[in-house]
Amino acid sequence: MSRNRLAVTAAVLVTAGAAVMLVTLVAQPGPWWRGYVSEVGVAGRPYAMVYRCGLLLLALGVAVLGQASRRARVLLLAAAGFAGTSGAVACSDRCPLPPYEPTTPADVIHTAAAILGMVVLAAAMAVTWWEATRPAIRRLTAAALALLVPVGAVLGVTMLVVGRGTTGAVLERVMLAVAVSWLVGTALLSRSEAAATGTPDV
Repeated sequence: MSRNRLAVTAAVLVTAGAAVMLVTLVAQPGPWWRGYVSEVGVAGRPYAMVYRCGLLLLALGVAVLGQASRRARVLLLAAAGFAGTSGAVACSDRCPLPPYEPTTPADVIHTAAAILGMVVLAAAMAVTWWEATRPAIRRLTAAALALLVPVGAVLGVTMLVVGRGTTGAVLERVMLAVAVSWLVGTALLSRSEAAATGTPDV
């Protein structure tokens, strides 16, 4: 498959996966902005398997974008692997995290994979910003990093100091929205670059 088609496929997969996750999140009882997003995938929840399939679909999209990438390939493939692990290993009820709640090995694996996935994705953004020659991709990536890094830092502190709560839940959703927007935007911009030059600028 050409890099042009890989970029388009990545955009479609990431969009579809994110849409599935959002629908299952909103369909849950209660306000959709409360609790960790991963709680939708807890065994026994009404849409657990649908949510996890959506996350795996998103992870596949990240992997496809990695295949289309020249500069951030390894980092994007690693981020896809962590996202896939997070989707395959569900946390227990309410996704408990230390130091406030007792956790299971699955909770630790799920959470570690999710956090590492975001960290590696931020690194992929940094590499893309540093090496991209197309202004549109550099601007998009700079905006994404300007949001993702401080929000991620605040979320990390919130999880350690406050624990589970509405603030952390909202921050998590902001991070996911930024990540998905960057992935789709970069894929589409790479597609147009590939169409013009034959090589995507990612």
